Amino acid sequence: MTGAGTLKVAPIAGPLRATVRVPGSKSLTNRVLAVAALAHGETTLRGALIADDSLHMVDSLGRLGFRVKVDAAAEEITVQGLGGVVPSAGARLHAGNAGTVARFLTALVALGKGEYLIDGVPRMRERPIADLVEALRQLGAVVDCPTGCPPVRVVAAGLSGGRAALSGGISSQYLSALLIAAPYARSPVELVVDHALGSRPYVDMTLAVMAEFGVEVSHDGYHRFLVPQGRYRPRPVYRVESDASAASYFFAAAAVVGGTVRVEGISRRSCQGDIAFLDILAAMGCLVEAGEDWIEVTRRDDLRGVDVDLGNMPDTAQTLAALAPFAASPTVVRGIASARLKECDRVAATCTELARLGVRVAERPDGFTIHPASRLSPATVRTYDDHRMAMAFSLVGLRVPGLVIENPSSVSKTFPRFFEVLDELRLARL
Repeated sequence: MTGAGTLKVAPIAGPLRATVRVPGSKSLTNRVLAVAALAHGETTLRGALIADDSLHMVDSLGRLGFRVKVDAAAEEITVQGLGGVVPSAGARLHAGNAGTVARFLTALVALGKGEYLIDGVPRMRERPIADLVEALRQLGAVVDCPTGCPPVRVVAAGLSGGRAALSGGISSQYLSALLIAAPYARSPVELVVDHALGSRPYVDMTLAVMAEFGVEVSHDGYHRFLVPQGRYRPRPVYRVESDASAASYFFAAAAVVGGTVRVEGISRRSCQGDIAFLDILAAMGCLVEAGEDWIEVTRRDDLRGVDVDLGNMPDTAQTLAALAPFAASPTVVRGIASARLKECDRVAATCTELARLGVRVAERPDGFTIHPASRLSPATVRTYDDHRMAMAFSLVGLRVPGLVIENPSSVSKTFPRFFEVLDELRLARL
């Protein structure tokens, strides 16, 4: 640690030969928590993420009157679902800066009876939610959201059901939130997506979780979704696989330093869209191998730049940006305009911090082009209170002496032990 609120990343000579385990999937954990709360009976999540984002969901469910027990040491969360009943007749819920929490809960509390307020940190008050609010109104909810961003006030008396239209271009979380709540409306729900749906794998994940809890949704090419009335069935045990977004940093570490890194607890069959980041690493010249419960990446040759659309996995854009300066040719990232509305404006922040390191980068509305850098300059990387900025740019420090990460504690949002696990790489060189 260097000074207050900074961390100096020491380079690794490499090559690596390391095996690591990363936390459970944030996206799966929060989806399962919401669905389990609506099921009738008890569900235990094993391998659950225990971090800020999931704990905001746990705290909010508790404030809504659900019984939720967390065993952090065992990485288990147990939820007592009440069959679509929201116990509390009113609550103030704090989502932090977790988009899944704010959006999923806004739809979930509409099933209740009472007045609910969903709010978060200052950045959350800049993250749009108007499309979800309007869709809920079309389904019979009374929702007040003057700015189009949180805070959101829901005066709930259940959802009528019927047809609602929404845009799919800003966040797929709006659609996922509606899908999760829809089985408990008073009539079947038809959801129509007006514009091209981004981040489709996250919607696939939502549909898969719903199906595992007993509710099947039909859809027509991601444009029209038909949700029947139904009841979720609890799962005595739901095993949460390792987080593919978190794993991407360690797969990328092998590409940056050389050698091999294996991540346990995940397979190529993962329902997480970010597993496709492995295809990008393969296109850059890495070898990807996998077993039933592990994946490993090996870099043996020079890296090649790539031209990719990351619209379906925008959370990997910063990971790729950290790799790109070490490639032999430029890297072009497209399709991530939605990343400007995340924990920070990730497109602008990534370009700014790469330029601070001496990398030539061109910013565009939906992405950037990063040129190879024969020499990077050490600097303090600002993270904008964004966990992914901290984790991704730490990869640069594995090759560049003197790189300092500002506000390293931001990783507590999804990966509290990130820097400890990163240090495990140092103990496992070939």
